[in-house]
Amino acid sequence: MSTGPGAHSAPAPATHDSSAAHDSPATTGTTPATADPAQAADPAQATPATPPATAGTPAATPETPGTSPATAETSPATAGTTPVTAGTTPVTAGTTPVTAGTTPVTAGTTPVTAGTTPATAGTTPAASGTSPAASGTSPAASGLAPRTPRSTSMFSSLKVRNYRLFFMGQVVSNTGTWMQRIAQDWLVLSLTGSSAAVGITTALQFLPMLLFGLYGGVLVDRLPKRPTLLVTQTAMALTGLALAFLTLSGHVQVWHVYVAAFAVGLATVVDNPARQSFVSEMVGPGQLQNAVSLNSANFQSARLVGPAVAGLLITGVGTGWAFLLNGLSFVAPIAGLLLMRARELHVVQRTPRGKGQLREGLRYVAGRPDLIWPIVLVGFIGTFGFNFPVWLSAYADDTFHAGAGAYSLFNTLMALGSLAGALLAARRGTARLRVLIAAAVAFGALEVVAAVAPSLWLFALLMVPIGIAGLTVNVTANTSVQMATDPAMRGRVMALFMMVFMGGSPLGAPLVGWVTDAYGPRIGFALGGLVSMAAATTIGLVLARLGGLRVSLGWHRGAPRVRFVPRARTEEQLAAV
Repeated sequence: MSTGPGAHSAPAPATHDSSAAHDSPATTGTTPATADPAQAADPAQATPATPPATAGTPAATPETPGTSPATAETSPATAGTTPVTAGTTPVTAGTTPVTAGTTPVTAGTTPVTAGTTPATAGTTPAASGTSPAASGTSPAASGLAPRTPRSTSMFSSLKVRNYRLFFMGQVVSNTGTWMQRIAQDWLVLSLTGSSAAVGITTALQFLPMLLFGLYGGVLVDRLPKRPTLLVTQTAMALTGLALAFLTLSGHVQVWHVYVAAFAVGLATVVDNPARQSFVSEMVGPGQLQNAVSLNSANFQSARLVGPAVAGLLITGVGTGWAFLLNGLSFVAPIAGLLLMRARELHVVQRTPRGKGQLREGLRYVAGRPDLIWPIVLVGFIGTFGFNFPVWLSAYADDTFHAGAGAYSLFNTLMALGSLAGALLAARRGTARLRVLIAAAVAFGALEVVAAVAPSLWLFALLMVPIGIAGLTVNVTANTSVQMATDPAMRGRVMALFMMVFMGGSPLGAPLVGWVTDAYGPRIGFALGGLVSMAAATTIGLVLARLGGLRVSLGWHRGAPRVRFVPRARTEEQLAAV
């Protein structure tokens, strides 16, 4: 018996509607075939409009008493009221109109797409009470990725099996990556005794992203994401294992580390945009912000654990073991990728090989204000606002004269703030440009306040909200850019995003370092905050103007309030005055 809405409700008064029979013929694939509910309620006044059978298709067979599953007890559609047209999906009176091949068949609450469910056009009539389109059922769409519901739960994206496997693999791999970063710098310093050599190692690791980052995005748009990640993760694992063998055997030289750093950088050129764009294929748009936020939380957690484990290994058994564990840690993400179910991925069509695809990607971003301005903002903040190694070391050594312990404390508190910011972003569940602008302004303002902090403990405590605001900027910009981008362009756009964000610090660090050396840490830190604030304010005003908004200044409950209101509304208010 049908359980759909209105199955047992009283029928409406029987009124004959001639327009239903003469003005709205049932045409396949164009006009929905509808049956008037009033006619269906009264069989005596129902006027069937059976279209002629098309050549090459079986003739339509009207539903007759005693043979149709749609009885008077279970459905308003009775004998002689609802014709069934060959080659189209039968329509039950009182349900949602159907357009064959295009419009979902709605029965109660569950949408059924024609051509994907057992009630397929041209096969079996969808009889009330027996059809998979019955109210309250949820048919599986054959060959399609499942819908992922929107949710504001902090860990909602982990309900998706494929993303859960990916996340667990990244927990292990990110910890190993942070271990290798610390061990790599320490090994170079111990081999050469030169801080400049450490700087060269870092530059070699980021140089490929600056040189080839956009080309990596082009490749990612052409290639399937999961096999691509299997290759890049395996390459980085082999690099770590090779460095471990050289170090543990006692044959390591500084040029070996340089080559390893450059090789990891080359793998990152493809791995980074592939990982960023693969997240949307795992979870879909509804869970994208949550998944991106959890990825950031994952990375920040590894930032807390990895260096500590590396320090214990370096002092206990040597740097080679840190490299070995990092190489072995890639087993986790590789296993997670292999265990994923391909049919559950939200697969997008790959971009075919062609000329001018890099220029096409740049033109695409340049023509989209909702993409170009967040990327420009991230570029400014990454170049001038994220130079914390320069500032925090100077504050710990020159301003507060507290040594390496204070420097470690500053970084730990900022990492805790970043972790909190990532979890808050995961709970928020949406990415709005106004949140991005507000977080960027707050980030710059907090840096200015911290620059003039009179005591070490106040400065240290301010690292927590700075970490929250900085991570909110990163996650919100990342998510808003991904969600606004055509899937066919996502690899190139995310490559540009990561190139601007990651490549900004190596370019801005020398300038910021010069200002800090020449005028002191407080001036350098305050300058970085002011540039971030100015960039966020300017870009916020540009986006508001492009969106037809104006700044509205006023008072609310005795306090000043700044809002963006539609420009037309402001003009009406001015005209009224």
